[in-house]
Formats: sequence, structure tokens, C-alpha cells
Amino acid sequence: MFSQMVKIGIADTCFARVNMGEVAKAAALEYDSGVEIERYTVPGFKDLPVACKKLFEEYSCDVVVALGWVGKEDIDETCAHEANIGLIQCELMCSKHILKVFFHEKEALGDLDRQSEICKDRVQKHTVNALKLVEGKEVLSSWAGEGKRQGYTDAGKIK
Repeated sequence: MFSQMVKIGIADTCFARVNMGEVAKAAALEYDSGVEIERYTVPGFKDLPVACKKLFEEYSCDVVVALGWVGKEDIDETCAHEANIGLIQCELMCSKHILKVFFHEKEALGDLDRQSEICKDRVQKHTVNALKLVEGKEVLSSWAGEGKRQGYTDAGKIK
């Protein structure tokens, strides 16, 4: 599919209750079986920015998906926010995209099957989005204004 070798970085955490890294890997390979994958697993959210920076600088990734599972406590939300700030800084420092793929337990509190479903859908869709970004700045333009969602049914377009 790609005219040259593309390398996607997958940064994931041990805290996740779904193996988000494996879901991303499968989605990337389904999108393009020739894509090269570098995976970097860290203990928790706040370790993701350094993992992403290393994926760009030491492993020459073209794009990275940063995967995190946000627990149900307020401190988990705070950690996710702090990690997000670091991820944005990393994007700006490296001038490369990091798709931040966070699942929040509060989205389906107590429903483990629904949590897994939302998480997997979000990871799959954002991994494809990441690869599309590598293809070019206008590849996603046909979806602009379409109400696309990750983890849920698309919201749809408003005329």
C-alpha cells in the first residue's frame, strides 16, 4: 500500500486491562501487511511521552500511537491529563504525530464487555488514522465533517 517502508510506533502500558498494543499491531498489519512495527511498553501513563520520543528518535518511527487505559479514580484522570500534556510536547519537539488513544473506565463503568468493545474499536480506528496521516496531509480530508468517532458508532454529518 505504501510506496516506501512505513514504521509505526506503538507505545502502551501495563496498567491497561486490554492488550491495546496487540490490538494496534493487528490493526496496522490488517491495514498494510508490509508496515514495520516498533512496540515500547511502559508501566503507566506518565511514562508514555518518553517512550514516544524514543520511538521517534531511536527507532525512526514515522508516527506513533500512544495507548492508555484510564482507571475510574480522579487521580487516574489527572495522570491521563498530565501524560497528554507530555505527549503534545513530544509531538511538537519531534514534529511528528502521536495519536493519543485513551480509554476511560468511566465510559462503561462496571461493564467489562462494553469496556473491551469500546477500547478495541478506538485502538483499531486510531491506528488506521495514524497510518493514513503518514500517507499525506489530505488523506483524511474526505472524512472531515462526517462525525467519525472512535469507540462508538459515528455521530454522522449535520447539514
